Amino acid sequence: MNLSTRSKVKTEFSMSSMTDLIFLLLIFFIITSTMVNPNAIKVLLPTGKTQTNAPSPIEVAIDAETRLYVMNKEVSYEGLEQALLAEAKGKNPEEMSLALSADKSVPLEFVTQVMATAHRMKLRMIIRTGRQ
Repeated sequence: MNLSTRSKVKTEFSMSSMTDLIFLLLIFFIITSTMVNPNAIKVLLPTGKTQTNAPSPIEVAIDAETRLYVMNKEVSYEGLEQALLAEAKGKNPEEMSLALSADKSVPLEFVTQVMATAHRMKLRMIIRTGRQ
């Protein structure tokens, strides 16, 4: 009596399709990560030695043409306080911080104008610098 089965189940698994999928995902993530630009405003920062971290500060930037940006939206120097109030709406201003990124070619008077506005609003001030 021959009881052996003629069709056997193959227990092999082909990994070639899985590796193709992984390489496609790797290429996708590499390409998309190079497109992400967290700071869209071109600012050449001065260098500094110390680093300070603040939870979710209000981002203020001054580019080389002395244009002012609050959270990547261009505002005038006269409208800076209103833009900061709009960003700090519903939050305690004394717990908020302002992170200033100013190009190193910007005259000091524009930086001090932003600092004076932050001081009037009782915001904590952070000046961003590049690494040495």
